[in-house]
Amino acid sequence: MDILTWLIVGLVAGVLASLVVGGSGYGLLGDVVVGIGGAFLGGFLFRTAHWSVPFGGLAGTIFVAFIGAVILLVVLRIIRRTMTRAP
Repeated sequence: MDILTWLIVGLVAGVLASLVVGGSGYGLLGDVVVGIGGAFLGGFLFRTAHWSVPFGGLAGTIFVAFIGAVILLVVLRIIRRTMTRAP
């Protein structure tokens, strides 16, 4: 994949994940970073669990990145809540 594809996948997955999880998001750059991080996390999880992607091509890549980005955002939200509650 070239860098433009990574950026598009990251942006789409990050924006969709921030809409699903809720909240204001992290801005354009933050959503791209979350989406790309989610792509790595989703790819790792799908490979480890031996799951197959329901569709191929760019849509499958965005789907895996979206699932990973949702998980990443939920974990980040939990960490943020525990950090703000700590004395």
